[in-house]
Amino acid sequence: MHVPDGFIDAPVSVATGAVAAAAVAVCLRGARRELDEQAAPLAGLVAAFIFAVQMLNFPVAAGTSGHLLGGALAAILVGPYTGVLCVSVVLLMQGVLFADGGLTALGVNITDMAVVTTVVAYGVFRAILKLAPNRRRTVTVASFVAALVSVPAAAMAFTGLYALGGTADVAIGKVFTAMVGVHVLIGIGEAAITALTVGAVMAVRPDLVHGARDVAARRLELRTGAPVRTPAPASSDGSAAPGGSAAPAAPAGSAAPATARTVTAAPAAKDAADATPAPAPGAPRRSARRVWAVGLGAALLCAGVVSFYASASPDGLEKVAADKGIDKKTEDHAAKDSPLADYGVKDISNARLSGGLAGVIGVGATLAVGTGVFVVVRRRRADADAEAG
Repeated sequence: MHVPDGFIDAPVSVATGAVAAAAVAVCLRGARRELDEQAAPLAGLVAAFIFAVQMLNFPVAAGTSGHLLGGALAAILVGPYTGVLCVSVVLLMQGVLFADGGLTALGVNITDMAVVTTVVAYGVFRAILKLAPNRRRTVTVASFVAALVSVPAAAMAFTGLYALGGTADVAIGKVFTAMVGVHVLIGIGEAAITALTVGAVMAVRPDLVHGARDVAARRLELRTGAPVRTPAPASSDGSAAPGGSAAPAAPAGSAAPATARTVTAAPAAKDAADATPAPAPGAPRRSARRVWAVGLGAALLCAGVVSFYASASPDGLEKVAADKGIDKKTEDHAAKDSPLADYGVKDISNARLSGGLAGVIGVGATLAVGTGVFVVVRRRRADADAEAG
């Protein structure tokens, strides 16, 4: 859904640029509360992983493909503020290095693909967690639904921006129907990728999933919460004990009634299996290096190898633009002569090698820039904590 230069007129592009800049500024402050020593490098990895998976266009209909947007995945794994920054870094690297998404349309793309998807997805995700049973599988289901909803939401947001500043005279109703229709299908693919990724991390390191951190706390409260008292035995005259639940005091020197006891409700076996273990207070934090290494390896594999087999069909926005005529005033990208334009390395004739190398370079560049940003944000939080202390 990368919007190229020329789709949206200058006033709306400038306005969305201001909105995107304000959103990024707010998220830079908000990310300080989300990032700790482990989350900062992991956030850079999430950005690199999203870049890699976005190269894997999958077919969704005749002559149409789709790819991951990544807002839901980033928000759930590293938090909504950091998630907006992750997708923004990806869009910046794609626009500058690979001529994917217009530079004058960068504000449109950040507003649509980073802000809208992340906010909508995280809102849906949190709502489901509050309403559904407090289990690990709920996190995976909520991830699926949140990602599914976020993609057509972004399509609707684009339609709204096009209604305000579209450069071609096209019936907005037709654009809305086509955009939402195809992006519902793309949303299914997004949901599957998001749920599989979140589920995989939950299986090995649930403590690294930002959106599931309070699941462990609430499950622990359910397992070891306030005592549940059994009904008090009836008194000698057949009436219930005062209060209806507490046992009457035993006379001095006598044994307390065997039936008057306090018990703690035990979870069912299947609930105990689903419970996310909480670390003991003061326990050393487990290293995330293995997860980081596996994630980086997966990103390099997707970008460097699997991307060669991605669908060559136009994505949802490109297909709708061609069919409905909203691409009449598309402008050439300012970075069209970039050595990495169109996800290939210039002067390398072998398509497999050229695309794979470009993907690996993109993963490395996104990882470096993203990690640098998040480490700086983390250090500013540490400095602020030190000053407060």
